[in-house]
Amino acid sequence: QVQLVESGGGLVQAGGSLRLSCAASGRTLNSYIMGWFRQAPAKEREFVAAIKSNGGNTRTADSVKGRFTISRDNAKNTVYLQMSSLKPEDTAVYYCAASKLVILTTTRDNYNYWGQGTQVTVSS
Repeated sequence: QVQLVESGGGLVQAGGSLRLSCAASGRTLNSYIMGWFRQAPAKEREFVAAIKSNGGNTRTADSVKGRFTISRDNAKNTVYLQMSSLKPEDTAVYYCAASKLVILTTTRDNYNYWGQGTQVTVSS
């Protein structure tokens, strides 16, 4: 069992930056694909970014490409999402998730473990 806890959310002005962290306990993350998803009010949870277990490959949603970067530190059992040039439409609850698959996946149902989420609010 993997427990995931997100942190780093908050209120930021448009154009600003935030770095989200996802700390894991229970098991080491070095065998899991890690992903970030987000869910805005009245919307479906959507894929943001994913990273392979060794950090060698990443995938990012078109809506955040060039602005968001996913990374991981397996020694610290932590995954990060660096967000810059934030826009009001980035406002959402951001979730960290772990997948047992060995290939990158953007599909929500392919993720086995989820954190509770952290709120990100971008003001205009």
